[in-house]
Amino acid sequence: MIDTTKIIRVRDIMKTSYALIDGAATVSHALKIMKDEKTSTLIVNKRHDMDEYGLITSGDIARHVLAKDKSPDRVNVYEIMNCPVIHVHPDMDIRLCSRLFATYNLVRAPVVENRVVIGMVSPNSLVLDGLYQICR
Repeated sequence: MIDTTKIIRVRDIMKTSYALIDGAATVSHALKIMKDEKTSTLIVNKRHDMDEYGLITSGDIARHVLAKDKSPDRVNVYEIMNCPVIHVHPDMDIRLCSRLFATYNLVRAPVVENRVVIGMVSPNSLVLDGLYQICR
């Protein structure tokens, strides 16, 4: 039975390890980081304090580079990244975060506090880490 009074916050289940990349980097460089870090998603750094974070996924690379037969050495991350991206606050209830993921069909979201990324959240972490805690 689910305890509907128990609140689990995003900060309780987010992954604190994530990989960053500069928007001017090539897709080849992004692929190397993804391979080295064993991840399919990279956060694209802000260019300046008033900018927003971006996101690039292996799916973006498949759609915009591989499927269009472009050279990963000649495409920059900023050309295919998603920016701005929906991000979540670490104190958000995971139920509301899950609704946000469902509404916007998200696969990952940076967790941002004071305009700085402090983690990453995914549907897997919401369910396997968060919902599991609620059910206990």
